[in-house]
Amino acid sequence: QVQLVESGGGLVQAGGSLRLSCAASGSIFSVNAMGWYRQAPGKQRELVAAITRGDSTNYSDSVKGRFTISRDNAKNTVYLQMNSLKPEDTAVYYCNARLLPTGRMKWDDYWGQGTQVTVSS
Repeated sequence: QVQLVESGGGLVQAGGSLRLSCAASGSIFSVNAMGWYRQAPGKQRELVAAITRGDSTNYSDSVKGRFTISRDNAKNTVYLQMNSLKPEDTAVYYCNARLLPTGRMKWDDYWGQGTQVTVSS
């Protein structure tokens, strides 16, 4: 069984920083792209940042220059360093990984349970 477990959310003042972590565990043969999405109340889930196994990155325009995504392939872990946070960054942040479980023939997308990030003004 594969699990993605996030940590690092919380309440922070505008201008502050938070670091999110997400570790994939279980019977995993290989992990391809990993990423972070977020969903604010009343809005659709949106991509925040993504990173390939080879460390190519992609960011939404709203977080470019403020957020940095990175990963540790040995630990199947992805990180999101969030600086200069704004109230509009308030959302539930979800980790995503495209991975191949051990013994399976099909790559699939897996999701974490979500972690709340709240930025006060």
